[in-house]
This record gives sequence, C-alpha cells and structure tokens, in this order.
Amino acid sequence: MIYTIILIILAIWLAGFVLEIAGGLIHLLLILAIAVFIFNRLSGRK
Repeated sequence: MIYTIILIILAIWLAGFVLEIAGGLIHLLLILAIAVFIFNRLSGRK
C-alpha cells in the first residue's frame, strides 16, 4: 500500500517536472516521496 502511494507521488512529480507545472514547488513531491519511503523503512512492518 505504501509503495503504491510512493509510486503515485513519483508519477505526479515526474509529470509535473516534464510538463513544467508548479515550477520549483513540484520538487516538494519528490522530497515527500523520499520521506515516506525512509519513514517506512525505519519503522518496519508492524
């Protein structure tokens, strides 16, 4: 489930980067995806 969310965020980031939507703010999505991935790795499965 979390990987699906990360994949969706990365897809939106890539689309925004390629289509030049939202300027530099689009990179916040990339940072968000990385943060969610790191949090998931550190917390592990419960």
